[in-house]
Amino acid sequence: MPTITVNVDDDLKKRMEKHPEINWSEVTRQAIEEKIESLEVMDELTSNSELTESDVAEIADKINASARKRVEEESE
Repeated sequence: MPTITVNVDDDLKKRMEKHPEINWSEVTRQAIEEKIESLEVMDELTSNSELTESDVAEIADKINASARKRVEEESE
């Protein structure tokens, strides 16, 4: 099985060391697996899309602006 190296900051490492019962390699492997599965689903969902990256960025900007407006209105 191939090996990868994951860098964490000192604080996170200390917090991890408080839980030696946890197999952090397995936790990391599972997190990577979940992310890959999510990306594969997204790839499948978008494989036939005719949107350009510019189209996607424009839509994302509109969604973000709408969300910001809603949060601002709710906090008033």
